[in-house]
Amino acid sequence: MAFSVSDKIEIPHTEIQWSAIHAQGSGGQNVNKVASAIHLRFDIKASSLPLPIKQRLLARADSRINRDGVVVIKAQRYRDQEKNRRDALQRLQSMISSAMVSPKKRFKTRPTKASVRRRLDAKNRRGKQKALRRKVTD
Repeated sequence: MAFSVSDKIEIPHTEIQWSAIHAQGSGGQNVNKVASAIHLRFDIKASSLPLPIKQRLLARADSRINRDGVVVIKAQRYRDQEKNRRDALQRLQSMISSAMVSPKKRFKTRPTKASVRRRLDAKNRRGKQKALRRKVTD
């Protein structure tokens, strides 16, 4: 059984670790008895993801990814454990699918001659305007 991220990439369920924990906030009488929140752990480095996707995920400045390259997602939006499990999986899926899109290659651009001329003319006009504010000396 595998978890499908896209039509080309699937993650085996053995690579995803689950742990049920007590949810924060109000929960009524069941709050101290039922562990409805889910901690999802996914080790990026040890996963079967393609190398470019691993590198893009590890390069992110995401607070859910720790120094060891492990994604930790805490799902506690719902009162039902199974809904929180699906929510955590969906968040992991969106994180990985956003890393699948390779960033566009940036190419160098130069300002046009006309824009450089306009900028320099504006600087010149501003300098002359400020020069007129100085004290007049003979």
